[in-house]
Amino acid sequence: MMTRRQFLARSTLFGGAAWLAANMPGRLFAAAAQGKSLGIQLYMVLKAYQDDPMGALRTLKSIGYTEIEAIVTSTAKTLRDQLNETGLACPSLHFDSLGIEPGIEAAHTLGTQYIVSSMLPSFMGKMKGSTGEPGYTLDGAKRTAEFANQVGEKAKQAGLQYAYHNHHREFTDVGHGQTFYDVLLKETDPALVKFELDCGWVHVGGKNPADYFKANPGRIPLMHAKDFLPSPGLNQYPGAELGRGTVDYKPIMAAADASGLRHCFVEQEGPFSRVGQLDAARIDYDYLRPLR
Repeated sequence: MMTRRQFLARSTLFGGAAWLAANMPGRLFAAAAQGKSLGIQLYMVLKAYQDDPMGALRTLKSIGYTEIEAIVTSTAKTLRDQLNETGLACPSLHFDSLGIEPGIEAAHTLGTQYIVSSMLPSFMGKMKGSTGEPGYTLDGAKRTAEFANQVGEKAKQAGLQYAYHNHHREFTDVGHGQTFYDVLLKETDPALVKFELDCGWVHVGGKNPADYFKANPGRIPLMHAKDFLPSPGLNQYPGAELGRGTVDYKPIMAAADASGLRHCFVEQEGPFSRVGQLDAARIDYDYLRPLR
């Protein structure tokens, strides 16, 4: 299974409600009744999806997921038809492997609201005419914020909302008591640039995800729920099923929902050496669902 970095570089029915009321704990039923959905990043189950697209999507639906966050590996129309058949919604799309304009076109095909960059500094470095990837410095943060505003304007003109997804390096100290991520928050237009907080990578970066939700109400409508095992060495970040790693999501989910979170996507990094991708997706769902 290739890593996410490698992949990006290479390229309410009444009867059902009655059943829930009879079979689910009170808090869990309350969450469902309020319509709080739980989604999954398609990348997490990429191999299972590529091996058996419809089988994988049906399994995700049977687990309880109602949304996926898309990456497009064939065509957006193919994925749209698959999702329609399985009854899964697609509110968000990562565009890095496509490009901005093709990503916007794919978003329209899929009917998504959000178009998200997974690794914007890296994406900027690969653009034609680029002078290189912005470093994780104060100047690099300012350059990235400026470009994010430009992407956000293009998304707005297309009737979409752009969001910035982080990894751990965004929490590098760039001086004056602020991180790269702090600069992005300050220097991007709140109307043009929202954020998808990858809470696992925030944790790896040495920060508390709940603090960012509390300090930025309305700016973070999307999140990734991700966990990691303790690092065995420098720059080694083995993924873990939620609840089996180093991140406690109970305070994070409380802060996220209070700040206006709209979509939560499970995403797990490999290797999937303990359980397979779809089994991990089930473990992750069972851990996170009672917290929403």
